[in-house]
Amino acid sequence: MPLTSRRLRAALLATASVTLVAATLPAPQPLGIGDRLFPHLGNPGYDVLAYDISLTYGGSNTEPLDAVTTIDARTTAPLDRINLDFTRGTVRSVEVDGLDSEFAAAGEDLVVDPPLRLPAGTPVRITVRHTSDPSGDKDNGGWVPTSDGLAMANQADAAHRVFPGNDHPADKAYFTFRVTAPKEYTVVAGGLPTGRREHGASTTWTYRTEHPMATELAQVSIGRSAVLRRTGPRGLPVRDVVPAADRRKLEPWLRKTPAQLAWMEEQVGPYPFETYGLLVADTETGFELETQTLSLFERSLFTDAGHPEWYVDSVMVHELAHQWFGNSVSPRSWSDLWLNEGHATWYEARYAEEHARKPMERRMREAYSRSDAWRAAGGPPARPDAPSPDHKISLFRPVVYDGSALVLYALREEIGDAAFDRLERTWVRVHRNGSATTRQFTDLASGIAGRDLTAFFDGWLYGTRTPPMPGHPDWRSEKPRSAAGGRIPAPAEHGQDPRRAPKPE
Repeated sequence: MPLTSRRLRAALLATASVTLVAATLPAPQPLGIGDRLFPHLGNPGYDVLAYDISLTYGGSNTEPLDAVTTIDARTTAPLDRINLDFTRGTVRSVEVDGLDSEFAAAGEDLVVDPPLRLPAGTPVRITVRHTSDPSGDKDNGGWVPTSDGLAMANQADAAHRVFPGNDHPADKAYFTFRVTAPKEYTVVAGGLPTGRREHGASTTWTYRTEHPMATELAQVSIGRSAVLRRTGPRGLPVRDVVPAADRRKLEPWLRKTPAQLAWMEEQVGPYPFETYGLLVADTETGFELETQTLSLFERSLFTDAGHPEWYVDSVMVHELAHQWFGNSVSPRSWSDLWLNEGHATWYEARYAEEHARKPMERRMREAYSRSDAWRAAGGPPARPDAPSPDHKISLFRPVVYDGSALVLYALREEIGDAAFDRLERTWVRVHRNGSATTRQFTDLASGIAGRDLTAFFDGWLYGTRTPPMPGHPDWRSEKPRSAAGGRIPAPAEHGQDPRRAPKPE
């Protein structure tokens, strides 16, 4: 039998000199892949291919879960050390290719010393036995306690509060979730179910994704839940996860999803994943979130009588649109966030225009009037200011929602409806299952338009002042004030803190 890379390293280790094993390395330090907004997020030197995450939930929202995370990766450079993003958990042991490895914490990194140097281009398996702690500062993401269990909200940089990994959307991977919980709980995760096994008073549920996923989009729901099933376009399985007591109350909203899926497919092409559905959680987060194949929604969005039907519909479409824009095509860096949120806001507004007579032009004119103030307060759409260190989701500002949808409106006015429609469909087809950059979007737009749009995009994406709106020379943007105006009253995903729109008037 030929030696595998793992067996070869084990054989070498058995004959290695003491000097080699005990080679002195610099003190552990946090690393990153150079993201302008999150300097220590992600790690260089390897590409994650798959995660296998096992969690054991005992029934408490505050007690740490026992966990084992196995990472299959391939090195992209020689590595003496492996940095993983991980914080808010206790690490019990780490193995690299089955061999016990030393480890240490540095900032929000778990720094692993494999027994031998790892050459470039080789497969590596990292197994971390740890806890996953649901207590702590939920305002910065990770586990979200609900009235009957837990859910996840990992955007933008909080997946490493739940499990170790390469926590950046530039490195997408396949996921397997194995979650053990008391029998009275239902577990649902991103992807499709692949097995359920009962043992004593507990049940282990297994789910697996069929498409690569960014860590920030992972979702695991543990609760006393009902799972409601229906069929979407072309036989797509649709499953919704709701508090069991609310299944009838929520059904009028949930049954809208197949038609919304069909509408989105008419706009940009086939739904990109293996399933979809809503996870309605009895919790107060202040936002909704597009976790892949199972979008997270607050229960109050559907039960608060103050929300008009068109508003709720539009929020549902916003999260659905993200499955194409942000999930299937993920941002290569967090400065590319405008591509996610601008597009989701664009289709939310288009849906409201077609189904509730809420004119797009009126909304965009109002956005234009506030655009200079938004840019002054948070930076231009494709070069946003860094978020507050103690409140990372402050990155989700008006300029990346309506301020970025405004860029798309200007682009459609500039190149025409037909070219814009072709751009949207081509973008999600060419970059499906990958991560893409603003430059790739602008280059594609220029190619489809048949002319160089560099000057157009420089002003709209990077300028401190909003350029004139093509076709609307009379539109004016208010001068920035020291306290810039908030987002217009219109639906969107992220909220009170500050990622969802105010309630419509």
